[in-house]
Amino acid sequence: MRRLPPPSLRTLGWLLVVAAIAAVLLMHYGITGMEQRFAGTPDLAWAGVGAVFTAISAAWAAFALSVPGRRVAWAWLPLPGALLWIGASGLGCLRQVIAPGTQISTMHQSADCLVFIIGFSIPLSALMVMLLRRAYPLRPVLTAVLVGLASAAASASLLEICHAYDAAATDLLTHAAAVALVMAVNAAMGGRLLSKA
Repeated sequence: MRRLPPPSLRTLGWLLVVAAIAAVLLMHYGITGMEQRFAGTPDLAWAGVGAVFTAISAAWAAFALSVPGRRVAWAWLPLPGALLWIGASGLGCLRQVIAPGTQISTMHQSADCLVFIIGFSIPLSALMVMLLRRAYPLRPVLTAVLVGLASAAASASLLEICHAYDAAATDLLTHAAAVALVMAVNAAMGGRLLSKA
């Protein structure tokens, strides 16, 4: 039986796929719009940083929990990034100034964000589950929840490259619903796929 690579290397491998997707999106949309949004409204930049850190730490925690003997406390690793992501997004809703080059989204427009996050989360989750299946984690459902969080946070980070809407209650609720749905589906499906039974 071949020994599995350490969690850090498996996390890096998964993140390289996310980075490749980001590179394709940047080639298509460019970086100017994102730079203008972040420079004009720093809360959006901090929310983006929080989403990136959440994706990295949740992925690392999922791979760490797949190693026998690792403590369940690894599941708390994404908390600081998630708090920054949620907190900065919430503060953006209180801001009076609209981010440069954006508009306040309607519910219909926010649905596009939901489709984007879920659409990118599916292959990213599937890839991570595939990478984790050989390990057979002892806590499959918790590991699958972290897979969902990592994938949804990575997808939300990718969305920042082409996101033309400012932080608002409708946008924030749609993003939260997309992340919650991805985590719930991963808990249901991924938990079964990662289980030994």
